[in-house]
Amino acid sequence: MFQTRNFRKLAPVAVIAAVLGGSSYAAFDHFAKPDTISTWVNATPVVKTRMGEKPGENTAMIPADFTYASQKATAAVVHIKSTLKPERTVSQMEVPDAFKDFFGDRNPFEQQAPQGRGEKPQATGSGVIINPDGYIVTNNHVIQGAESLEVTLSDKRTFKAKVIGSDPNTDIALIQIDAKNLPSLAFGNSEGVKVGQWVLAVGNPYNLTSTVTAGIVSAKGRNINILSENAKAPVESFIQTDAAVNPGNSGGALVNLNGELIGINTAIASQTGSFAGYSFAVPSSIAHKVVEDISKFGTVQRGYLGVGISEVDGAKVKSYDLKVSEGVRVESFADQSAAKEAGVKIGDVITKIDGQMIESVPQLQEAIAQHKPNDKVNLMVNRDGVEKAITVSLKGSAGNTSENAGKAATLDKLGIELQDLSNKAKKEIGVEQGVQVSQIFAGKIRQGTDMEEGFVITRIDNKPVTSVAEAIKILSDKKGGVMIEGVYPGKPETQYYAVGL
Repeated sequence: MFQTRNFRKLAPVAVIAAVLGGSSYAAFDHFAKPDTISTWVNATPVVKTRMGEKPGENTAMIPADFTYASQKATAAVVHIKSTLKPERTVSQMEVPDAFKDFFGDRNPFEQQAPQGRGEKPQATGSGVIINPDGYIVTNNHVIQGAESLEVTLSDKRTFKAKVIGSDPNTDIALIQIDAKNLPSLAFGNSEGVKVGQWVLAVGNPYNLTSTVTAGIVSAKGRNINILSENAKAPVESFIQTDAAVNPGNSGGALVNLNGELIGINTAIASQTGSFAGYSFAVPSSIAHKVVEDISKFGTVQRGYLGVGISEVDGAKVKSYDLKVSEGVRVESFADQSAAKEAGVKIGDVITKIDGQMIESVPQLQEAIAQHKPNDKVNLMVNRDGVEKAITVSLKGSAGNTSENAGKAATLDKLGIELQDLSNKAKKEIGVEQGVQVSQIFAGKIRQGTDMEEGFVITRIDNKPVTSVAEAIKILSDKKGGVMIEGVYPGKPETQYYAVGL
């Protein structure tokens, strides 16, 4: 009998950090160094499962020993406590749709708001040290909206942390503490993870520090649609396990028996908010790319094929007379699509990317998410029964290449889409110049202001804004805080929003 389950992020214990906006970016002094995240950590020795005494001997397998991986992982997993920004009080927060059925009609923050004068609400989660110099990967929803972050190591030392950067599209964030010679975990190869393989989940559920649970990988490439509410272009290709995780495990480690980091624990399938059989982790292949980009560029450089796709199933095979039964079918193209320019056609079935079999949409998303604009990927498509190899040079989300992707990344950081105004629209609104905010998604605007879609930006730091291109140029050249000025259609009062970049 099938039972419907609700999917939830592994909210920090107080739930607050999972629903708050805001994550700060800090200057990063590692930019000039040639090494990257992948070379900051040392290789891990292999732990072999014990078999019979002689190769090929027909003896029963002895269960794997979890102690090595447990000791290595617990030393590198930290406890993160976040303190809410004062300008966004608990009573002002809204409960996201993903949590509303958990709390019913009541707003939990109204009851959890601190009563004592000067007190600020707090929430907790987990993180993983990935570099001896104090770089820690965690979930974006653990550090959202935090005025300050306190990290407690396995040896009980505590440090203040700064946010280097975050990515709502994958729910991954990179933070740093001022410490040296710390125990760290190496990124493992999540693409090599097999269903049925033993894994350990390490974190701080319910403030129970350094907790280890064991399970197996029960599925790969899961899309549970949990990031779409707070992300512009969510990438979900989770590793599903049955290792027990609970609120507070957010940002903790999923490791193999070699003690290698193969995932960041992020969500659970539950009707109650507590573990009910399945948990989900962001694969290390995605997490590694995100933190490496943040360390080098300050934001994620993500490449796009520019296609609308759907999974091939029996109905599509019959309806379109497809010659293959697995893969993803190209249904449409985005504006300035990289795939279209390379020769991909609607109806093509993508079966491989860089030699890797593609059987589902999440698999394709994971494969492309490891690349940046201007990277070349090799597609194998099936077109009317004939296989065809196509090389695609990826573009950014706005149809650009790496040369100007940084400017588009500015809007992604703010979490807004802008559109130019026609002369007629300007006359109706009553402005001489301006651009309109057509969409607001996860980012600094939503996290730090109450700006609404439809707002017309007329000035940025008192500079007139006449086009989207001009707005992007002004914002791209800014560091620190900016003042955004404008009006809402039908409302003559000028509104001001201060935003930190």
